[in-house]
Amino acid sequence: MFYNVIYKIWGNNHPFGNLFRYVSVRSICAFLISFLFILLIGNRFIYFLKNYQKNGQPIRDDGPQSHIEKKQGTPTMGGILIILSVLVGSFLFGDLQNANFWLCLLVFLGFGVIGAIDDYRKIKKRDYHGVSAKKKFLLQSVFAIVCCYIFITICDFQGITTLFFPIFKHYQIELGCFFIFWAGFIIVGSSNAVNLTDGLDGLAMGPVISSSICLAIIGYLAGNTVFSDYLHIQYVPGMAEVCIFLGALLGSSFGFMWFNSPPAKIFMGDTGSVAIGGVLGFIAVMSKQEFTYALIGGIFVLEAISVIVQVIYFKLTGKKIFLMAPIHHHFEKKGWAEPTVVFRCWIISFVLGILGLALLKVR
Repeated sequence: MFYNVIYKIWGNNHPFGNLFRYVSVRSICAFLISFLFILLIGNRFIYFLKNYQKNGQPIRDDGPQSHIEKKQGTPTMGGILIILSVLVGSFLFGDLQNANFWLCLLVFLGFGVIGAIDDYRKIKKRDYHGVSAKKKFLLQSVFAIVCCYIFITICDFQGITTLFFPIFKHYQIELGCFFIFWAGFIIVGSSNAVNLTDGLDGLAMGPVISSSICLAIIGYLAGNTVFSDYLHIQYVPGMAEVCIFLGALLGSSFGFMWFNSPPAKIFMGDTGSVAIGGVLGFIAVMSKQEFTYALIGGIFVLEAISVIVQVIYFKLTGKKIFLMAPIHHHFEKKGWAEPTVVFRCWIISFVLGILGLALLKVR
């Protein structure tokens, strides 16, 4: 909003107005506003949720005993706070005439609503299962496909339905109408992978932060004709504006960590994890870097694969590969302390982020 109002009023005729034309400046501003927003209202919001939810989020009865003892009564749906802070930071400093910017908000809010419905069912029924997996997957899939259709309709550019591969400069696959289903798979997969990762205090936020930073860098490069041509990556018109949204998401993530760090005062729940995972997957699709995102978000991929492998192997043999899935619970069952699992996952996620960015040059 500041960009559309202040820059158009003052433009290049005033140093303050000229400052707002830079994506980097507005991204930093969005980060700071979202971060401060959560810090200012976080305690009041937690107090409100405690009064509303009474018993907090239902805890898995088959999980580690420490979770049952220590995490009972912790309020959930903290994702609402994340969504609100992202909206504030994004609207204040984003270009409201940019289609990519609005699509990110649409995906973020839509998946957030799906996650909130799941959280509400868990609280109301006092059951950690919430909405059935089939219903949730169907809702996510339909919404993701609709958003992808809007994307290729509004943001039509050369290569929009093409699948690009890292490392290989000239190897591409034109998906045509199948691109919508490929993109939907990436978005839904990312949403559920982040949701599965969000099982320990602060665990998901480390990879979310590293992934957001990397995708912001990728978005900025992909939205610049000079950088995209130099790196031989797909140029995406208006993609740099997504950095403002990601800046706000980063600010809200750091702010939420203030209250979610062990021992957590609040959980973001599916409201936050489903929304964040969905929009990160969507931004990867928009920037044409789906495979790079799979490396950057390697922790998410590992968590999701551990669940898939566990379920398939158990159905085939009646035995388990891991002591418990997702895999972070496996390490807890082996005796790792919760902070140890969290910090080691953070370290791995940042290393994978650096490797993912390095791939941009290796073409």
